[in-house]
Amino acid sequence: MKFSSILLLSLGLVSGAAMAGGTTEAGVGGALGGVLGSVVGQQLGGNTGSTIGAALGGAGGSAVGADKRSRGEAAIGGALGAAGGNVVGRSVGGSTGALIGSAAGGGAGGALGNYMGNESDRDDRRYRDRDRDDRRYYRDGHPGRGHAYGHRKNKHHYRHR
Repeated sequence: MKFSSILLLSLGLVSGAAMAGGTTEAGVGGALGGVLGSVVGQQLGGNTGSTIGAALGGAGGSAVGADKRSRGEAAIGGALGAAGGNVVGRSVGGSTGALIGSAAGGGAGGALGNYMGNESDRDDRRYRDRDRDDRRYYRDGHPGRGHAYGHRKNKHHYRHR
């Protein structure tokens, strides 16, 4: 029974790689990875192994489903969410609660990490655009000459005869 659930969850995680690229996909990947890691970790190392496996699985699943530029943030969010959900779920509902907590925590953490990474990229882009606009002006606020050299453009050197 446990082998079939591990196989099913791993196939679900691999299919999440095919649609990688968004906040929803990072959440789904984090949830599937957290559950898969929790099951494998439980088999290998008991409760502690379950928590560590949930963290590793949540990180991997979230990174697979996240946007290219925010995979690190999604992996951190998925790992923390899945591990925290595993611990809280185990204290509330035993091993089944640990699986549910890993799924919920990994999904929420991965989606939140991906979203925060995207927002950080947008802020960086706005900051760079603002600096690019300011470079067109001299220090005193007057616009520069730009391309107004006319006969001296394009590195043509004219000789006086």
